[in-house]
Amino acid sequence: MQTDRSEGPDRHVGDVDLTTWRTRAGRTGADRWSALGDRWGALPLLVLTLAIGIGVAVVATWAASEVYDAVREADDVAVLDRPVLDWMLTLRSPVADTLVTWWTDVAGTIGMPIVALGFLVGFTIQRRAWTPLVLLVAASGGSLLMTIAGKDLIGRARPPLSDAVPPYEHSPSFPSGHTLNATVIVGTIVYLLLLRQSRLVTRVWTIIAGTVFVVSVGISRVFLGHHWLTDVLAAWALGLAWLALVITAHRLYLTALRRGARPVKPLPDRHAN
Repeated sequence: MQTDRSEGPDRHVGDVDLTTWRTRAGRTGADRWSALGDRWGALPLLVLTLAIGIGVAVVATWAASEVYDAVREADDVAVLDRPVLDWMLTLRSPVADTLVTWWTDVAGTIGMPIVALGFLVGFTIQRRAWTPLVLLVAASGGSLLMTIAGKDLIGRARPPLSDAVPPYEHSPSFPSGHTLNATVIVGTIVYLLLLRQSRLVTRVWTIIAGTVFVVSVGISRVFLGHHWLTDVLAAWALGLAWLALVITAHRLYLTALRRGARPVKPLPDRHAN
């Protein structure tokens, strides 16, 4: 596995240089992060940044749960939940139920890890760098913690079993774990693919494919009666916020490399005078 500056090709998405910061706050943060990268090494600092980001994401999940409680008490967005589920019931059929169940299982506790592992092996072999491993593991770990935190904080009941398609699920409903994990993991995979795609049409189709997958998984959860609409909406919002943090951490890492930081700080030479 290489530890040199093999991240050069990953600096761009099309014509956009990810190490260029357009706002004053972005430039200031990049300058300070690069200075720390010179001192400690860029890769260890990336790991630390993602660890801090996971903490921020969990706090954001708590904040989202507080907002959700207020919305539920006011009966605002949640007023859509029952009508949307009732409409989904009219679309069901034995064939549709089977196909949608199969599709949603791709984003489940077995399917999504297999998808992530497959891409992870491919990225690692192709790029011979630790960065895809760090990003995907951190993205997945943060998504899992956000799902657990949200369910424990809210404890919302799922739709009635009489409205659900088996196999039934009994964990708390908010947020939708399938939707949140699909948003984060597939979003990270799409981002890593975009870094190595030179053709605009290829990047567009990659984004479309990822978006269709994430949106369809969320819709499948409501169609099957396993989640309310607001569970899915919250999962999309939380997933996109965490994905933005992951991408920002990677951009800071690339910026530090561009400014001369090594991926890992070399150990001092004990034999040096």
